[in-house]
Amino acid sequence: MKRRIVGCGLVTVALAGSMLGCASSGDDAGQASGGGTYTIWDPYPQFDGGSAWARLLGKCGSGAGVTVKRTGYDTSDLTNKALLAAQQGNAPDVLIVDNPVVSTLAQAGVLTSNDETGIDTSAIEPNLLGAGRIGGKTYGTPIGANTLALYYNKAVLKSAGVDIASVRDWASLTAALAKVTAAGKKGITFSAIGTEEGSFQFLPWFWGAGAQLTRLDSPAGVSAVSLWTDWVKKGYAPNSVLNNTQTTSWQEFATGRFAFGENGTWQLANAKKAGFDYGIIPIPGAQGGTAPAPTGGEFVTVPVQKKTGRYAASEKIVACLTSTDNLYATDTTLSYIAPTDAVRAKQVAATPALKVWADAVHAAKARTGDDLGTKYPRISQPMWTAVQAALSGSKQPQAALTAAQSTAAAATR
Repeated sequence: MKRRIVGCGLVTVALAGSMLGCASSGDDAGQASGGGTYTIWDPYPQFDGGSAWARLLGKCGSGAGVTVKRTGYDTSDLTNKALLAAQQGNAPDVLIVDNPVVSTLAQAGVLTSNDETGIDTSAIEPNLLGAGRIGGKTYGTPIGANTLALYYNKAVLKSAGVDIASVRDWASLTAALAKVTAAGKKGITFSAIGTEEGSFQFLPWFWGAGAQLTRLDSPAGVSAVSLWTDWVKKGYAPNSVLNNTQTTSWQEFATGRFAFGENGTWQLANAKKAGFDYGIIPIPGAQGGTAPAPTGGEFVTVPVQKKTGRYAASEKIVACLTSTDNLYATDTTLSYIAPTDAVRAKQVAATPALKVWADAVHAAKARTGDDLGTKYPRISQPMWTAVQAALSGSKQPQAALTAAQSTAAAATR
């Protein structure tokens, strides 16, 4: 979940209270599109009309026998624009949105399921499809994914006598942080800000403990909050994490004084400019292995149209955008890991350093998965509030999460 460049972005999911007026009309069912202009909305305003992305959209439209009219919006505006357009009966033919938004739009009756459009997701990793599965149906397909891992500073670890191969679980990571701080360096930086970014960064530790979003105050959930709280108390993590965004957390790591920084694929270009040797490891689970981190990235979806015959061309456009060759080029441009084995293998073959990210994406989870859908934002906010309370010392981890669970349970009834 990065801020837009792509901005896997910091997304505040807008909740739709009722089915929209345009929701689904069977008018003109089966009518062929017969060419014409098809609209595509995406969250990539940084790409102008002459970009490779815009040319690809045009190419995919031509292959479907139609002309494409594309508009790029900032990701923070796109959800509300899509909801309003659907209500007014002029939704785009193809809509590319940040993955947590899919459940909101589907529940509001804005999106057409893959059963209706024929979009093929058989090659897509099931864990990545989770963000698009609501009520037993799937809406759209991921165009790519990003997630979180731990960057590390090789020189800082070497000076503290830490072998990165020894870091396999929470206990060994904490031991490494103790050695680093004892050697006069800084331990780990992350974002625990009181927004969705804070939840996004906390989830690998929460899920890595075996906790579930439906029970925030489980012993596993408490252990995850306690881990972060102890790090701050012992000076292994700075107090600034309470206000850090993912950008400011990266800036701390980029000073060269920290051993570890939790961040995403979108920082790879900045890492190469940092001026020191770095490495990347998956975020470890409490007892070892790779912790499930939340997925960022967008879904390509097909909004509901009154003239359902338009879906045939829309499906061809989606199939073109998510074909193996086009996914490779697009995901490389967006610093995403591909959602299919074939394209991911091609990425790793071209850039072996992406292997750790490919593994992290393979283990990742959708925030709105497990059929949480639009319940997720109503759980996330109490969760990040609890993390803030524990890190600031205003509440103990158990009390903070007990209050969070009570709030979340009331909000999701």
